[in-house]
Amino acid sequence: MKNIFSILLLILLGGTITAQQDPQYTQYMYNTISVNPGYAGSRGALTVGGLHRSQWVGIQGAPTTQTLFIHSPVFNEKVGLGFSAVNDKIGPINQTFLYGDFAYHLKLVGNLKLGMGIKAGVNMFQPKIATLETAQANDPSFVNTTMRRTVAPNVGGGLYLYSDKFYVGVSSPKMLQNKLRTGDSTQSNILEKRHLFLIAGLIIKANESVKIKPTLLVKATQGAPVSMDATVEALFNDKWSIGVAHRWKESVSGLFGVNITQQFRAGFAYDYTLTKLQKYNSGSFEIMLMYDFITKKDKLKSPRYF
Repeated sequence: MKNIFSILLLILLGGTITAQQDPQYTQYMYNTISVNPGYAGSRGALTVGGLHRSQWVGIQGAPTTQTLFIHSPVFNEKVGLGFSAVNDKIGPINQTFLYGDFAYHLKLVGNLKLGMGIKAGVNMFQPKIATLETAQANDPSFVNTTMRRTVAPNVGGGLYLYSDKFYVGVSSPKMLQNKLRTGDSTQSNILEKRHLFLIAGLIIKANESVKIKPTLLVKATQGAPVSMDATVEALFNDKWSIGVAHRWKESVSGLFGVNITQQFRAGFAYDYTLTKLQKYNSGSFEIMLMYDFITKKDKLKSPRYF
């Protein structure tokens, strides 16, 4: 059973199929730029971060994802620029996403703002079907497979409404439905599907030292079940946090984070699988690091919750 992903992939690659949903993150609330370009520059500082996720540890070929992101306001608080790089691997399929972001932040009333963003970049899709171990030695269906690397451009957009107390955003980071080829024209293709994301979060002051931070992420795409992540974190003295999360019908999670300094945050998450895969894996793990380069402290809100 440890080769379950390779087996499933062999079954699916009999014709044109729909690609799996975009990489998923338990610490999505600290990786907003990857799904919503309207977020770029909203933290008021040059922000750099990275995240590693190992999913379903113990299953050979299970997904692993690495993400690097950077974004900042430029010229003034109205314009934000960002960049994100994602490397996602599942079984013999490796994808690398490189995207740039532009956002314009419109001040509405009080400290309420609307970030309007566009995202553009490429997906570098590289299958390695011939590397799979097959039940039949020298299976011609795979030994003779011609590998084909696809570089597919894409564009997306998003709206991000936010203040010091809450945020809500809608976005579709990849709007074009590209056909990604696994080999020559006689072999299987994978179709990228358009995804719609809804994100939301709120900060609630319980007392002088404790704040509650509920967040939500909903992902939807044609031909796949809606995915929903609901998370509640408790922040203590704006220094460290603990939280619980539930990915609908898939997993429950624990989160831990610490603000090592005012500028530097580290986070860890563990997912416990609720599906039938539970008996074959040891859960999923995430590690996240994020740093704000603060140069004008008097002009920056502190702390930054979103």
